[in-house]
Amino acid sequence: QVQLVESGGGLVQPGGSLRLSCAASGFTFGVYPMSWYRQAPGKERELVASITHVGGSNYADAVKGRFTISSDNAKNTVYLQMNSLKPEDTAVYYCKADLYVTAYWGQGTQVTVSS
Repeated sequence: QVQLVESGGGLVQPGGSLRLSCAASGFTFGVYPMSWYRQAPGKERELVASITHVGGSNYADAVKGRFTISSDNAKNTVYLQMNSLKPEDTAVYYCKADLYVTAYWGQGTQVTVSS
């Protein structure tokens, strides 16, 4: 079965960096789009970044220039490098895989940006 397991979240000071990882299993990695979403308390889940099977990427305006999405097909893992973090980046971050008409989600990892 498809599994997505996020890791790498935590507490970081403003201006700091974190790298999130999403380990995927149960499907052929590298042929489907993968994405990172986030959901802050009281807000809707929003797209942060996505990557296609050929390596093209797309970012939300709020994170452009600060976040980078990448994937490693040998490790079946997609990453989200987050730099220059701001308090407004605080949220639960989710990994998503779009397999044709079905979307699969991970359980999420908490990122808290606070001094």
